[in-house]
Amino acid sequence: MTSSLRINIHPTFEVLAATTAARLITRVLDVQSDRGEATVVLTGGSVGIATLKAVAASPACPAVDWRQVNFWWGDERFVPSDSAERNCVQAQESLLDHIAVDPARVHRMGASDEYADPAAAAQGYIRELTAAALAEHHRYHDRPDEAPAPTLPRFDVLLLGIGPDAHIASLFPELAGIRTKDANVVGVAGAPKPPPLRISLTLPAISSADEIWLVAAGSDKAGAVGLALAGANPVQVPAAGPRGRSKTLWLIDQDAAAKVPQQLTLRQD
Repeated sequence: MTSSLRINIHPTFEVLAATTAARLITRVLDVQSDRGEATVVLTGGSVGIATLKAVAASPACPAVDWRQVNFWWGDERFVPSDSAERNCVQAQESLLDHIAVDPARVHRMGASDEYADPAAAAQGYIRELTAAALAEHHRYHDRPDEAPAPTLPRFDVLLLGIGPDAHIASLFPELAGIRTKDANVVGVAGAPKPPPLRISLTLPAISSADEIWLVAAGSDKAGAVGLALAGANPVQVPAAGPRGRSKTLWLIDQDAAAKVPQQLTLRQD
């Protein structure tokens, strides 16, 4: 499978969120038309949550059979389960409370009142991902026992925000998480952005997604976006690392695009 890189620039934060929401609805409809169900990996952050609000507000939202959508998260803050800091709580308020979902398909990462530490929560999410991958494997393979057992379900779309320091999910520059290659989920301690305790998909798990959408807005993200697209080392610039199996799509506003290398061909929406 050949992976493509596309960069789309939008004039404002609001247009970026609305357009990303429209893309997401369209992509989920296409996948459901082909396979019956779809899987989306959600992110937090200002653009990520604004996108979910725009999905809920879209006239096209009811066209999706949300009961046949699997929801996972790319990362989570290791705080109590009802904390407003949690990405899943914000997603619940922004989108999930407004659509008909199957609770069994909503896969939240563990919280500090459920696990002793982020490492234990990461192991819990690894088990959940593996169980979902095996169930999917048996649904879609005529002879599942003859094929290698997967450890990740198929991710159709994986959304990522980008920090001013170029972190993605909760993979921060130079920390152990961005260097981890032998696990799908990692516990994070000492994150430079509070809260310091987190859980995150690793770069190999992120790059297993069919499509990865990196979404960024604001002039404070321009340096990170520019370095990532210039081909920086992912250990220093984690946003440079993700590569979707079929597509890596950068969705950014004009301010975030200020330092994108000029030799790249940009298409503005």
